[in-house]
Amino acid sequence: MPSPETEGCQATRGILDRVGDKWSFYIIATLANGTKRFNELKSEIDGISQRMLTLTLRGLERDGLITRTIYPTIPPRVDYELTALGMTLLEPVMSLVKWADANKRAISEARTHFDAKSAAS
Repeated sequence: MPSPETEGCQATRGILDRVGDKWSFYIIATLANGTKRFNELKSEIDGISQRMLTLTLRGLERDGLITRTIYPTIPPRVDYELTALGMTLLEPVMSLVKWADANKRAISEARTHFDAKSAAS
């Protein structure tokens, strides 16, 4: 039987896996600017497939980070927005975005140096 510490680590890892995956990160950052429709999200998040967007949105909704509102129009209109809990993610997510932007050149140079060193070995 797992200890309470192990169960706590597993729960934390599950949450970090959700919010730290590539697509969740982009969706959260995109919704920082307010409510978006499915196709708006798809067009603003470069490279995401319709299936992956659907799966990621469902996961974020399940975790209470976004809400999905369906309007009974023809065709149906579906809006997504961050919940109060999801809004609490904006500060750490945007901090990581700023950090990545500020350090992209240094990281690129480090990768080039590492690759050159590896190729020489």
